[in-house]
Amino acid sequence: MLIISQLEGSGYQFCLVRLGGREPVLSFYRNRVYPHIVTVLGNPKPIQKIRQQLIPSAQGTVLEIGVGPGVNFAYYDPTKVSKIYALEPNPGMVVRAENQRRWTKLDIEFLDLPGEQIPLPDGSVDSVVSRFTLCTIPGVADAIRGIGRVLRPGGRFLFFEHGLSPDIRVRRWQERTEPFFQWAFEGCHVTRDIPGLIEEGGFRVEQMETG
Repeated sequence: MLIISQLEGSGYQFCLVRLGGREPVLSFYRNRVYPHIVTVLGNPKPIQKIRQQLIPSAQGTVLEIGVGPGVNFAYYDPTKVSKIYALEPNPGMVVRAENQRRWTKLDIEFLDLPGEQIPLPDGSVDSVVSRFTLCTIPGVADAIRGIGRVLRPGGRFLFFEHGLSPDIRVRRWQERTEPFFQWAFEGCHVTRDIPGLIEEGGFRVEQMETG
């Protein structure tokens, strides 16, 4: 799903659940194993093609939420982007993203906070980029309003997400497999109606492609 939206929005909240004695195991998985899985699986050719289409549209001061291992960095147009704020709370992901940054000429500043704690002033960025992030944020509606808060009037929110399929057969498969995705991919919800949530958050969808 490729969506380019235009602004109007404010707010945001996040919750991290800790499970007692399992915390060391969960931390190891989250900070070491999960970043490796995302790096290995995260950029097959169909996804590359969409990144090539979407990411170069970002311009000016950019906020990327859920930077992950930094795969998007290679697709920004350095002649159009003046600065990137890279928001990523997972230290294992940040290590990998730092390595990706070394291969670019972009001015990138890492913000090691979750998306619900964007430490930027209102109306301070020209573009917000998100890919495979809105599915994982617990308070996604508040998150979308928070993205609207930091975008300047007329700013653009560009994202590529997976969400609830319009095809009933695919939707049934999504409903059956969602518990696995939530366990393996940082609480990923494959049944969220992302376009609906975006519009409810105050954005006007200009262009959308689904597949």
